[in-house]
Amino acid sequence: MRKRVAVIAAVVGLLLLAGAGGVYAYDHSNAEEIGKGVRVGGVDVSGLTPEQARAKLRSAVLEPLSRPVVVRALGKRHTLTPKRAKVAVDIDGSVDAAMQRTRDGNMLSRTWRDVRGEPVDAELELDISYSKRAIKRLVKRVQKEVDKPAVDASVDLESGDVTPRPSAEGRRLLARKLKRQVRKRLLDVGDAKTVKARTDVVKPKVTTEELADRYPAILIVDRANFKLTLYKELKPVKTYGIAVGQVGLETPAGLYHIQNKAVDPAWSVPDSDWAGDLAGQVIPGGVPENPLKARWLGIYAGAGIHGTDADSSIGTAASHGCIRMRIPEVIELYDQVPVNAPVYIS
Repeated sequence: MRKRVAVIAAVVGLLLLAGAGGVYAYDHSNAEEIGKGVRVGGVDVSGLTPEQARAKLRSAVLEPLSRPVVVRALGKRHTLTPKRAKVAVDIDGSVDAAMQRTRDGNMLSRTWRDVRGEPVDAELELDISYSKRAIKRLVKRVQKEVDKPAVDASVDLESGDVTPRPSAEGRRLLARKLKRQVRKRLLDVGDAKTVKARTDVVKPKVTTEELADRYPAILIVDRANFKLTLYKELKPVKTYGIAVGQVGLETPAGLYHIQNKAVDPAWSVPDSDWAGDLAGQVIPGGVPENPLKARWLGIYAGAGIHGTDADSSIGTAASHGCIRMRIPEVIELYDQVPVNAPVYIS
């Protein structure tokens, strides 16, 4: 009985050895063949030997990758060649990766998969290297051509020019998007090698319409012609006759702003020879000795716009540096001009 069991065990062992040998022989016969359903960089290398796969990849990949990427922007072409981008393809490494995926698992699992006709189904990326810096330089070149800053609406009050300079929209390259597109086309083995640069509109911070709202009132003083013109929302509204500073006490020229306002202002008499006995005193508003009649709009260093009862001085250089106006007219002007309103004196 023991002899019989030993014989049966020996026979089973021989059968197992024979089966294992068959599995090994089958698996070994496929050791130099890439499995079904394996693709590298979109190229099907199923059933090929490593050498065949390398040849197929060179044919399918190297020629497309040798073509330059062309970026179109505003009618101009910007080119990035594979040489400048330092494009390199590791064909051998990619094929080795395909073989490694094919040989995943053990001998039994591989044989069982093949007997059942199951594909490996692996989509492998090509091992391609390139210069990120080269793409960045290309995008910067395109930016120089494409980017255009927005122009804010403005007026040149430093020169006394109230004419509005209109606003204009700018343009901005979508640089990050272009980098992604260039990289994709550079490494793409397909036919498409052209990229259209996309842009975005840059809005001005101050539009032409908004500019007028920023200037509810501007005063332009023409000393030579003894005129003061009120502009509201950048349009001339009314011109008034004025008196300005006499020789030696000239009304200061340049761009200023209304610093303060007052009704029936007190007069702080300058400590000057022309002030006589009043020098250094403060004269209350509304009294005959106070020449600042009705309203005051301070401009700079004690100079300002005020009313006068000396109507005959209007149209002359008669003041001690201030701008005089007829009393009804300075009252009319006062309510239309806020503090901080620009005053340009030529």
